[in-house]
Amino acid sequence: MSETIPQLLRQAADRYGRRDFLRFPDHPALSFAEADAVTDRLAGALAARGVRPGDRVAIMLDNVPGWPLTWLATLKAGAVTVPVNVRYRAADLEHVLRDSGAVATVTTEEHAPHLPGTVHLLAGLDDDAPAPRVRVGAGDVANFQYTSGTTGFPKACLLTHDYWTRTARILAEAVQVRDDDVLMMAQAYSYLDPQWATLVCLAGGIPLVVLPRFSASGFWRAAREHGATLTYVLGSMPLLLHKQPPSPEDRGHRMRLVLCSGIRPGLHREFEERWGAPWRELYGSTESGPDLLVPLDDAGSVGTGALGVPPPGKEVVLDAETGEILVRGRPMMTGYWNQPEATARALRDGWYHTGDLGVRDEHGRIAHAGRIKDMVRRGGENISCAEVESVLTEHPAVLQAALVPIPDELWGELPKAFLQLRPGHAADAATAMDVVGHARRRLARFKIPAYVEFVEGFSLTPSARIEKRHLLPPGRDQRAAPAIPVHEERT
Repeated sequence: MSETIPQLLRQAADRYGRRDFLRFPDHPALSFAEADAVTDRLAGALAARGVRPGDRVAIMLDNVPGWPLTWLATLKAGAVTVPVNVRYRAADLEHVLRDSGAVATVTTEEHAPHLPGTVHLLAGLDDDAPAPRVRVGAGDVANFQYTSGTTGFPKACLLTHDYWTRTARILAEAVQVRDDDVLMMAQAYSYLDPQWATLVCLAGGIPLVVLPRFSASGFWRAAREHGATLTYVLGSMPLLLHKQPPSPEDRGHRMRLVLCSGIRPGLHREFEERWGAPWRELYGSTESGPDLLVPLDDAGSVGTGALGVPPPGKEVVLDAETGEILVRGRPMMTGYWNQPEATARALRDGWYHTGDLGVRDEHGRIAHAGRIKDMVRRGGENISCAEVESVLTEHPAVLQAALVPIPDELWGELPKAFLQLRPGHAADAATAMDVVGHARRRLARFKIPAYVEFVEGFSLTPSARIEKRHLLPPGRDQRAAPAIPVHEERT
C-alpha cells in the first residue's frame, strides 16, 4: 500500500500504464505512465533551479495539466506545495507567500506580474535534469493548504503524505470505483477537492476530467460530453445548478453518483429525481479530511440532512455542552503553520474542534446545524446565518445570499443581507422589500434582515462558500447607501 504520493503515482504508472489519467478540455490526455515520466522531468527541473527537500514551492496556475503535474513533481523533489488561488491579489497574495516562506512560485506569464520574489514560468521548466533521489516519508508534510478564511486571513494546514493517501483510500472505497468510471471536477485546483480527486484516480486507475471552472449552465453538458460517472459539488454549486431551467437532457448522462457537502434536505429528493442519480453527503474539512460519509446504498437518508457515518480510522461525536462536532483519528492535519495558539484551540485533548454545530435525530444520525461563529447576536437572540440565507435564496429573484452582523448600539448586532439577483430582476428597494417580505412569512421577526445590499457577485472560499470578510471592509458604514433599510431596527 502506497504511503506517499510519489509512491502512489509510480504504482499507478506500473499498474495502469497507457490508460488515460488526466483529461483537460483543449489539451491532449495524459496517461498514468506519461504523468509519471513528465513529473520526473519537472522534479529534476525544480531541483536544478535550487529547490531542496523541505522547501515550499507555490503553484499559481489555472486549471491546466501543469497544476497537478507541478504538484506531483514538487513532492517528488521532496519539497512542499503551497497552492495559491489565481484570483488572489495584493493582501491575500502577499499573506500566503510571506507566511509560507515559499522559495519560488510556478506560474504563467498571465499571473507573474502579480507575484513578488522568485518566479518560475511553467513553460520554462523543460530541463532534462534527472529526477532527484529523495526519500519521502508518510509523515512528511506535502502541502501548506490554506483554509477558507471566511472572516480572517487563511491559515496553512500542514497536510502530510499520510493525510493524502488515507483520504484517497477512504474516498475510493466510498464511491466504489469501477473500471469504467470517469471522475469530473469543476473546482479550482488550488482548492482541496481536485487534489484528492487526483489521488482517487491514481488509486483506482480511472480518468480525471478537470473543467476550466464551474459553470452552472455548462456543468451537465460537460458531464455528458466527457462521460462522467462521478463528481463532487459543494457550497453554492448545488443551488446554482438547481436554479438552471429544467431541460429534457437533464437525465441524459452517465453520472452514477454525486458527492456533495451541504445538501439542502428540502431539495435533496428533487436533485435525485431531476438528474436521475443518487446524491450522497460527504462531510469533512481541510484540517481533517473526510469525517462522515453517507453510504452509496443508503437511500433512506435522502432528505434527512444526515451526514453519514465515520470512515475507518475516524470517530465523530457531539460536544455535550455546545453541540459542536468533534473529530479524532486519521487523516488529520498536524497543525497550523506558525499558529501554535490556533492549533491548540483546534486540536484539544486529541479531538479536532470543527466549529460546526450538529444535532442528532431519533435514529442517532448527526445533521449539520450551522457554524458556531457564523451567527448574529441580536439582543438576547442568536440568529443562524445559514438559516436566514436558506430562506432568502428560496425567493425566485435571489441567486445567492450572505447574512452578516453589523454593529448596533442598542442591539449589539443587526443582520444585514447581501443579495446577488438572478437576471431580469431589478436591484431596487421594491425587490428588497419583496425578498424581506418573503422572509418575514417564514422566520421569526428578530431574524429578519435590517438592511439589504445588492451585489453583482461574491468572492468564494475554497469550499465554494461566500467569503464574508470581503463584504465588511474596515471603515465603511454598512448602513449607508447602497444599503437599503428594510426592517424596523428598534423592535
